[in-house]
Amino acid sequence: MNVFIYSREEIESIISEGKFPDNTAVISFYDPAIKRIDADYTHIDYSGVCDCVFYSELDDLDIDTLKDKGYTYDLYFPVADEIAEFIYKAFNSGMDIICQCEYGQSRSAGCAAAICEHFFHNGIEIFADYRYYPNRVVYHKILDSLSNVRKSKVTVSEQLPIK
Repeated sequence: MNVFIYSREEIESIISEGKFPDNTAVISFYDPAIKRIDADYTHIDYSGVCDCVFYSELDDLDIDTLKDKGYTYDLYFPVADEIAEFIYKAFNSGMDIICQCEYGQSRSAGCAAAICEHFFHNGIEIFADYRYYPNRVVYHKILDSLSNVRKSKVTVSEQLPIK
């Protein structure tokens, strides 16, 4: 399994050029805050290029700003367990994973770092790459959820449909 990090602009370019990779699942983070500013804003439409997409509407908040926005660590990012199951299904299906967010630097990088750390023990490489600023809460919540999925064995054997 390969793990890639893309911004909205980069992945929209790949899609428009018809270069979306086969055998790939997507975790797409999008911003609820932008919807309040731009009524037409929505997540990227992957229909027609990818059947295996997990959309997560999530503010890009880190541990220091959660309280300011009315969250606790436990209440922020409630779909982390579902994303972990999705990741395991993609992994068991032999799929690559694209982690994508608005700028391709924070939520997607935190997600990708958690996947790489869990499966390959090299997530630190994403933290060390100057292009990224991994969201630490996303990273820890996904990493913890991946460990819980591995322990449960209930969803580990399921696979995603390969397009």
